[in-house]
This record gives sequence, C-alpha cells and structure tokens, in this order.
Amino acid sequence: KLSEPKTQFRDLENATESKQQGLEFYNGKGGFSKDGKEYQILLDKENQLPLPWINVLVNKTFGTITSERFTGYTWWRNSRECKLTPWSNDPTIDVAGEACYIRDEESGEFLKLGSAMKTLTTTYGQGYSKYQQVFNGLFTEMTIIVPTEDPIKLIRCKIRNTTTEPRECSLTYFASWVIGVQPPGNQSMIVTEWDEETQSLIARNHFQDNFREAHVFLSIVGGKSISWSGNRSEFYGEGGDVENPEGLRNIEFSKETGVFKDSCGVIQSKVNLNPGEEKDILVILGCDESYEAVLQLVLKYSQVSSYEEEFKKLQSFSEETFGQIQVETPSKEMNILLNSWLLYQTIGCRMRARTAFYQAGGAYGFRDQLQDSLALLHVRPDLTRDQILLHASHQYIEGDVQHWWHEETGVGIRTRFSDDLLWLPYAVLRYMEQTGEMDILDETAPFLQSEPLEPDNHERYEATVLSGDVASIYEHCIRAINRSLPIGEHGLPLMGIGDWNDGMSRIGAEGRGESVWLGWFLGGILNQFADVCAKRGDADSAVLYRNHVRNLTSALNEQAWDGAWYRRAFHDDGFWIGSHENQECRIDSIAQSWSIISGLGDADKQLKAMQSFDEELVDRNLGVAKILSPGFNHSVSSPGYIQGYPPGIRENGGQYTHGVVWGILAWAALGQGEKAFELFNLMNPISHTKTPESVSIYRGEPYVMAADVYTSEPHMAQAGWTWYTGSSGWMYQAGIEGILGIKKRGNRLYVNPCIPSDWPEFKVNYQYGSSVYKIHVINASKKQSGVSRLFVNNQDMTVSLNESPTQGVYIELEPDSKKEHQVKIEM
Repeated sequence: KLSEPKTQFRDLENATESKQQGLEFYNGKGGFSKDGKEYQILLDKENQLPLPWINVLVNKTFGTITSERFTGYTWWRNSRECKLTPWSNDPTIDVAGEACYIRDEESGEFLKLGSAMKTLTTTYGQGYSKYQQVFNGLFTEMTIIVPTEDPIKLIRCKIRNTTTEPRECSLTYFASWVIGVQPPGNQSMIVTEWDEETQSLIARNHFQDNFREAHVFLSIVGGKSISWSGNRSEFYGEGGDVENPEGLRNIEFSKETGVFKDSCGVIQSKVNLNPGEEKDILVILGCDESYEAVLQLVLKYSQVSSYEEEFKKLQSFSEETFGQIQVETPSKEMNILLNSWLLYQTIGCRMRARTAFYQAGGAYGFRDQLQDSLALLHVRPDLTRDQILLHASHQYIEGDVQHWWHEETGVGIRTRFSDDLLWLPYAVLRYMEQTGEMDILDETAPFLQSEPLEPDNHERYEATVLSGDVASIYEHCIRAINRSLPIGEHGLPLMGIGDWNDGMSRIGAEGRGESVWLGWFLGGILNQFADVCAKRGDADSAVLYRNHVRNLTSALNEQAWDGAWYRRAFHDDGFWIGSHENQECRIDSIAQSWSIISGLGDADKQLKAMQSFDEELVDRNLGVAKILSPGFNHSVSSPGYIQGYPPGIRENGGQYTHGVVWGILAWAALGQGEKAFELFNLMNPISHTKTPESVSIYRGEPYVMAADVYTSEPHMAQAGWTWYTGSSGWMYQAGIEGILGIKKRGNRLYVNPCIPSDWPEFKVNYQYGSSVYKIHVINASKKQSGVSRLFVNNQDMTVSLNESPTQGVYIELEPDSKKEHQVKIEM
C-alpha cells in the first residue's frame, strides 16, 4: 500500500479555498492573478464550467487551442485547411482530439490529465496553458506552449513523487490525426511510420490537396522504454474512448505503424521516481515540410531544457508587446483588459490563429484583420504596416477587393460588399497619422485580376490570380475610393450586398439601396485623403474628394436624419431602414456613433443621436447594448440573411459587440466620460462573470471579449461565440485612446482624457523605444474632460495646450533617451 503523501502537495485536492483567496474577481469557477496576467480555473467533479473556456497558443505558422480540460486542436499554417488534430466545435461533449495520460505502473490505474473527475487547477497565461493535479500520490503539472518561431508545440509534464515509496509510472500522449480539413476522408489516408533517427512517430497524408508536404511528428524526451502505435483501434480497444482507452490496460503499445482504417499517434514513456523526486518529460507535436526539417526540429528540442528557453522567449515577447502601455485606473476590471488580455486576444487569435472554439476560419478577411491591426499602432506599428501591404495585394485592378481569402491555398471570394475596399485607405490614414510616416504611400503591391462580377452576380469563389500590374499604395487607395463614389437618389453611397453588417445582404443587392453608415465612413476618409492628395500634387483628386464630401455631408444630415437619430439605410424597395416609422430596426447603433467618429454629423444632431442610442439600445437591467432594435422578424422586404437569425441573436438585435464598441469612441469624442466608461464597463466580460450566478447566465470566458451577447429568451445575456471577434481590438482602442485619451501623432503623445467625474486620478506607463513616460493624470476638479495644466519632469509645459486645444496636451517623445520621464497632467 502506498504511503500517504508527506509534502506540500498532499492537500492540493483540498486547497481550493486558499487559492480562491489569492484571486481577483473569483466567481466560483476561477479568477485572475493579482497582476491580472493569468486566469486560474478551479474545477472538480461537482464544479464544472457551463461552456468550454479556452486559450489560444500560436505563432506565425503553427497553433493550438486548449480548453480548461485540455481539449481543443492543433494546426499547421492554416487553422481550417490543415488541422493536424480534430476541431470539435461541440460545447456539450467537447471531445478531446489529443490527450495526455499518467499511469501508475503498479496498480494499472491511470488519469487523463485535464480530467475534472479529479480536482483540477487550470492556469491560462499569455502564451501558455498549465494543468495541475494529484493522482495516487503523484503531483502532476502539464504546461503547453507554442514557441515563438518553430512549427511545434511543447507539452512539458512535471511529475513529482510525493510519497515515501519509490514509484514507477508512465506518460502517454495520444493524437487523433486529421492532416486536412476534417477527419472523414482523411484519417484512412494517413500513413504512419516510426523513425529511429529522430525517435519520432511521423504521419503523412498523401491525398491532401494543399499540404501534401506536411510531415507531422510526435516524439517524447525523457523517461525510458518508449513504445508507440499508429492505430487508433489499438488505443481505444473494444468500446473504449478518449476518456477511458482500453489500450492503457496493456503494459506497452505494439509499435505498429502503417496504414489503418483510423490512424492516430500514440507514444509512451516509462518514468521511475524515488521518494520526493521530480522529473520532467517533454512531449513534442509538430509539423514541417520535409523529413530534414523535422530532423532539425527534433534535434533542437532533444533536451527538456529547451522548453525553459522557449518559455523565457514567450515571456519576453509578452513583456515587450503588452508591457509597452500599462494603465492603473480606479477600475480594476478595465486595467486587466487593457494591460494584456485585449491585445493578446487580438494578436494571437484574430491576426495569427484566425480560429477559436466556435469558428475555424483560417482566412484573412479584408476588413477584419486590417481593423485588428489598428489596435497595434502603439505597440507594434510594423505589424499594422505588414497587414496593409498584404491586403493591398488582394485588390483587383478595378478597385474592389477579395472579401476573404486563404493565403496558403490561393483561393478567395470576390463580392459586392461596399465597405471592404475602404478599410485600406482608412488603415493607411490611421497608420500615417499615428506614426508620422508618409512613405507607406510609396510602397508597392500587385493587383489581382478576374472577370468583373456581372450585375446579377453577387459573389464568386475563385483562385487568387495576379494581374501583373503593380502600383503604389497611394494608387491602391485612390482606386478603392473612386470605386466607392457612386451615389443613389438621396446622395448617399450605394449599399451593395452589405456595408460592414454582412447580414444586410438584400437592402441594396439590386443596385438602388443606399447606406447611411457607409456615408459617414466614406466621408471621413475623403475629408482626410483630400489633404493627402493635395500634398502629393494630385490636385484633381483633392478637389473631387472635397466636393464629394461636401455633398455627402449635406445629404447625410438632411436626408438621413429621422428627427431624433440618423436612419440606417434606404432599401431597394423604396423605404428607409432605421426609422421611427419602422416596426423592426427602428434604430441602428453604428449610424449614430459614426456620425460623431467621422466628424461630419451636424453639431445639433450628434448629442441627440447618441442620447437616442442610449435610450433605445442600452439595456442596463440586462447589461447589454444592442446593435439595433427591434430585431428583424416579419419584414416582407427582407433586409438579407440577418433575418435568418432569431431577433436578439447576433447582428439581429443582439449585442454585436464589434459595432457597439464604436459608441464608446463616440461618447468620448463628445466629452461624455460618464457615458463612455459606462458603455466600456457594460461590455467588459469581467462585469458579466463576477458571481456563480452571473457565470451560469453569461457562460463565456471572463478574460476575452465575446463577439455577441444574446438579448432574447431563452438565452438572455448569454455570450455567443468568444475570442474570434474584432471587438477586442476596438475595445482596446476605445479604452486607451477614447477614455484615457492617449493618442500618438508622429513624435508627439497627446493626452486628452474623457473619464467619469468621480475618478480622482489615473496613471499610464507609456514606453517608446528606450524611453518610459510615467503619466499621472489628476482630476481634482471632478471633470469628465478637458485638460488645464501639463508638467514634464517638473517643468510647466502647458503652452502645448494652446497649440492643440481639441486634442489636449502633448509630450514630445524621445525614442532613444533611455530615461524615465515624469509627466503630470491636471484636468
């Protein structure tokens, strides 16, 4: 009989209460570490999550998703087209496509690490997931990372013998191979082999259309007496499954490889532990394009110590990226999101992985990743620049663009969406404004070519074909803008088959419908780009754009005004959408917020429009803000596929967070700090997950943004899909630039806060190159906006206020001073 554990780990299974006390916003399921950088989930057999809560670990070419119970999947290069293991997308069953087991070799008992049948502590950090459990006197800690560069994931399993007797155990890793889009049609085509030189189990899918070069491998470092199998029937056995595989009843695996009806990868290593001894086992799962590349990867990570080196690199990346702006406000909830999680979600999930638990897209969306990249302008403007150049190369000669495309497979979709192409000049303008670098206009990118869409053809899925024509980014922007200039009978831009809200796909499909929101968006771009044209000597374009925006502004404020708010669109069938006369979609949020963001709304209408936004769309009892209201349901003249969603779901009257976040920026532009912060706090996921009761209602993760929150029964206030949403990047911009008022313009940092009057102060650490600016904003006058004095390193610099009264005060940034600058601002 094994002795009772005699170390600090013996009470791990009963340590939940002590862990709870050290967590911020503990809600009965989990909470944040004191610095907010980690989220810890505490589960057992009786205490489970309502839905999977995940983490996304990724680099530029490889990634994995892990849930709180270590389910999820892994991919190489494209998260949809080249899944290495299965993506389940099943919140009810959430079957693991990969699993790690520890087995007591004396008793034969085993535990699937991550199983909440035993007390389980799951910790998510920026770039890692960690699982801690005790099993038969063995303390186990499994940590998963994806290195910053290489196409692999490392699973470091720490095992400690907490008893007074020698122990023998084994560690087994299982992966159900796909090497394609989905298991059916792929698993029986996979060939496995054991490679002695690399001591790896290698799998290939010779019938994969786009990734035939993929060499997937599974290896294990540490321990002894390795065995393996490529046959899932051997692993599962008769009637077994991933939770209780019959194969673990055998002493070792058969070492059988080849072609099977159902292929998998299983690798096992034995471990001996003296009393109190701890050992590390490293499992490596990766993929590369040749045997030689696999060999190099296995050699590089042939020591367990390689894990520690890569973990340090991940920490450095997080500190260098997310640490550039750190805030300390009276709202801990806001601090946690702004100091790491929003950018982590944006870079990792949206820009690199392009997948999550509820969606495995793998594609670049023209408007999507361009918008995401704007959140990085303070911390990684180089990534914004790269995104602009990539998207410009997916524009057709005629000026329209691919709505989305798979970079790795060379296919995409050409559509009649009216807003996609305009995000290119918008992003370029934002990049130049923030960095002060105009040379991006002279960078070049190719155009695509295909037959233009016929009037009755709304979209076409096709190969990405280069035209041979190359032009400057300036020319790319000009073609996008000029293609967007045609107007309808009210002087507003044509709607096409959607204008950011894809679901409004039939409002302008016949060519008559007009978009109010697109009018604000286009007008704001024209206003700024006319100046760019003038500076480059393109006088004709400058005059054209200034005349157009003048007419557009007039039409928007006269034709689109409904008396208390702005209408949303004009339907092909000859009536307005977003009017008080409508039974459905009386008001739409983005038409109101962009009347302010664009700067084109009449001054006497802007505040009234946002007050209507507040009265009609914000439900404080439910804790949501709707994208529009009421949802479409019985409209005879269909607005499009948006009507296919029940009212209150997603874009159709739910809180479609991406669009509603723009309301924060609108309130901030109006100087309404109370309203701006209230809306920010309303959409903060932490606000929805502070108690066991609220977790059971909201159900989504507390640490990342949800794309949507439902507003109708039976799912009132429940999060829809999470992680894969553009709301994370816009929420970051709304917090940093809108509320805290931190805006960089070239080498100047402007500060113009718009905060609640009861905030006495807040602090921002802003790193620029080797310089650090410690900004302390004092609000002794209890104001919502407006700055009165500025001190930099104890010198009164208030004179800068007179030069930019509408932008606040500014600080001249010194990128290479290697100094810490003290900045005090009085409101």
